[in-house]
Amino acid sequence: MFKIDSEKCTDCQSCLEVCPCGAIHEDENAEVCVIDVELCAECGACQAECPFEAIEETDE
Repeated sequence: MFKIDSEKCTDCQSCLEVCPCGAIHEDENAEVCVIDVELCAECGACQAECPFEAIEETDE
């Protein structure tokens, strides 16, 4: 499972653009991206694309 660290995320949306599942969307209130774990295929494309290392793999 992947999680976006809201303190590192700059809302550049690079991850959103490469997600093949459409699992990432922008939280307009927080101005960061978030991952919908129900849709996420855990492929890691978002983590590889993030220039700010804001996406972390978790055991949760």
